[in-house]
Amino acid sequence: MTEFITIATFNFVHEILVLKTILDREGIPYLFQNENLVSTDPLASLAYGGIQLKIHPNDKEVVQQILDNLNNNLKIV
Repeated sequence: MTEFITIATFNFVHEILVLKTILDREGIPYLFQNENLVSTDPLASLAYGGIQLKIHPNDKEVVQQILDNLNNNLKIV
């Protein structure tokens, strides 16, 4: 876990649902730090710095591409 880096931060649990599915499908190891805390108390997101996506540095380029594709193609209203 000490080798993992934070690549993205989210404010709410619903923002990570699609991303979790994609990362699982691709077989990329990840951790969403503070996910359970924010799911039980959404206002704690601001106090704890949000939900942080942590990945291994070797997967940085692949995950960044996935995040870019989601930002360009997935518009949540």
